[in-house]
Amino acid sequence: MTAAAPQPVKIVALGDSLTAGYGLPGNDGFVPRLQAALNADGAAVEIQNAGVSGDTASDGLARLDWSVPEGTDAVILELGANDMLRGFEPEVTRNALDAILRRLTDRHIAVLLCGMRAAPNLGAEYGQAFERIYPALAAKYGVALYPFFLDGVAGDLKLLQRDGLHPTTAGVDVIVQRILPHVQHLIGHIRTQHPS
Repeated sequence: MTAAAPQPVKIVALGDSLTAGYGLPGNDGFVPRLQAALNADGAAVEIQNAGVSGDTASDGLARLDWSVPEGTDAVILELGANDMLRGFEPEVTRNALDAILRRLTDRHIAVLLCGMRAAPNLGAEYGQAFERIYPALAAKYGVALYPFFLDGVAGDLKLLQRDGLHPTTAGVDVIVQRILPHVQHLIGHIRTQHPS
């Protein structure tokens, strides 16, 4: 008798335009490309795209409850870039992300927190304060941290759309390739916590 197939791990990608797939054909954004990579790896997983272009961390907090439905196993949390681009005080971003993480951990939902870097023109002091948010909150809540969502893509004009901010399809593939081991680890953690 063969074992039943495991229930798919349900993941919500909660983010902004980088999660939503801004400027890309439907199947070329981060979520469908990550889903395809995980499927190719044989992982039983369903990823829901809860990316909204232009969202700040506070916007993500405001829609958290309906963006992350009951039955969600994990959240890939990618917010803060728009806060930084608008020059919000880092404390505002930190407080919103802190509230999101508190509510998700209270719901026993695993989190992969994706860090962001500040643009150099905002100055060293701002950059340090902003970039400290992510490792500090990951440590506070004991969640996994992917230090920089645009790792390998930021600053490479061959991998960015004409705005210099959003990845092309090739850029998305680099992001997926680099974050994939972290997502696989997240899924493995969930499987050990809730074997089906």
